[in-house]
Amino acid sequence: MNFIVEAAVKAVKELYHTDITAADVNLQQTRKEFEGQVTIVTFPFVKFSRKGPEQTGQEIGAFIQNEVDVVSGFNVIKGFLNIVITDAFWIGQLYNEIASTDFGVFAPNGQKVMVEYSSPNTNKPLHLGHIRNNLLGYSVAEILKANGYDVIKANLVNDRGIHICKSMLAWQLFGNGETPESSGLKGDHLVGKYYVVFDKEYKKQIEELKTAGQTEDEAKKNAPLIIEAQQMLEKWEAGDAEVISLWETMNSWVYAGFDQTYKQLGVDFDQYYYESKTYLLGKDIIDEGLQKGVFYKKEDGSVWIDLTADGLDEKLVLRANGTSVYITQDVGTAQLKYDQYNADKSIYVVGNEQDYHFKVLFLILQKLGKSWANGLYHLSYGMVDLPSGKMKSREGTVVDADDLMAEMEQTAKTQTEELGKTADFSEEEKNKLYHTIGMGALKYFLLKVEPKKRLLFDPGESIDFQGHTGPFIQYTHARIKSILKRAGFELGKPATVTELDTMERDLILALNQFPETINQAARDYSPAVVANYVYELAKTYNKFYQEKPILKDEVPEDVKQFRLTLSATSAKVISKSMKLLGIDVPERM
Repeated sequence: MNFIVEAAVKAVKELYHTDITAADVNLQQTRKEFEGQVTIVTFPFVKFSRKGPEQTGQEIGAFIQNEVDVVSGFNVIKGFLNIVITDAFWIGQLYNEIASTDFGVFAPNGQKVMVEYSSPNTNKPLHLGHIRNNLLGYSVAEILKANGYDVIKANLVNDRGIHICKSMLAWQLFGNGETPESSGLKGDHLVGKYYVVFDKEYKKQIEELKTAGQTEDEAKKNAPLIIEAQQMLEKWEAGDAEVISLWETMNSWVYAGFDQTYKQLGVDFDQYYYESKTYLLGKDIIDEGLQKGVFYKKEDGSVWIDLTADGLDEKLVLRANGTSVYITQDVGTAQLKYDQYNADKSIYVVGNEQDYHFKVLFLILQKLGKSWANGLYHLSYGMVDLPSGKMKSREGTVVDADDLMAEMEQTAKTQTEELGKTADFSEEEKNKLYHTIGMGALKYFLLKVEPKKRLLFDPGESIDFQGHTGPFIQYTHARIKSILKRAGFELGKPATVTELDTMERDLILALNQFPETINQAARDYSPAVVANYVYELAKTYNKFYQEKPILKDEVPEDVKQFRLTLSATSAKVISKSMKLLGIDVPERM
């Protein structure tokens, strides 16, 4: 609607002798209860017109109608100027823009952005929280890509530290040489099993020491298992060949398991970083900051930064013994990433429990004078809860990602078979459909909520074919494809209709919002913008389908062809929208 904005800018200049920019024009979609398709908010212009908002709207509306051929009328409701655009314009928009193959495709904008997500620990499998993280990161990356960014998808793997040593030690002590092959377990589940074994045996030792008279704190420090794990970490850091060999073996099991989960989830990465290779980074930058006076050294030799003037606190950046803390590594890794890719923006997809950490990190980098620090963004997200009793975790504490995905497929199978619409599907087609529906339900339910919000995920509710769900949208797409197949329709036939009814116009308006929707989603780093848009589009199409016959004999041929074009473009935009969420849409279901 740039031509409406341009006309409004010209109206204010000629009517009120004031220069404004396009950014000063607030354009909205007209509310359904009023006539019109585009609304201009006139309140900001009264200071130029020195008249009431209604009279200002009348004057600007008359100017725009006279200026723009496709504006057939207008009305003013208080401070809102509702503009009526001709049917001919909307029909042309459908055939010339919406139906084109590059509709909603933005040209490269010359900017590079890194999206870092997943960030798993190698001592256990991925869980429900990781699923939200991966889906958000992948979808944001795809949305930015659609907006013309050159995107790098990155994964920083936490593959070192006491946590992996706990799994390694427990496997040495209690594993009897068990491997993924001998156990039949995925590698990440096998390593996770021994992390749980360690915890169980460690707690036993703590209780024994407490019974012998030690306090809880003393028992936690003195338990033989934790001492052995700490010694193993020291050996790892010293490069002990035996420890490094075991570490490499068990991590290889985990990576193979992760790869299976990522494939099932439908996410991928362009670049992997490993904390085992980055944990020593950042010390040189701390030295640089000491010289600049950004950091200061305490008497014990530890290095700190004072952020109290910025509303934060004092932060340790290097221990007295010269070893790194997490913030040191993150400073160094941020520099490594920038040196490697020279990205204009870098998005960190990390849960909201790390909000403070990223405030500190970004502020430190800004104080160090890193020019690229202003391009850093923490995409913070809330936890995911499940209704109690809905799912059992393999470890008894968190919901395993593989278990959840398997349950989603089973739920999809059960509900689809109850509808009895897969009788003519082969077993292979059925299994593919159940996976598509199950994963679509899971992904859509987690992505339709704004990232910052905590959410309650109900597996059963997520596969309601009539609800605000992925399967509802998938079913709408399959329905359209069925209609097009029956009609033998292909896009490309020219329009011969000249008038639209309300349903047809509403559907074109909904389709026309797609480019702005993905643009908004990129600005907000929010897949929820796309998810809620495509749901409203599916609802609008279904209303159109219920009230406007398409293939019935009494429908004139030109109207039939037009409605088939509307259907085909709706399917295309639904498919494109869902793809940005990482969701497949079936041709039939």
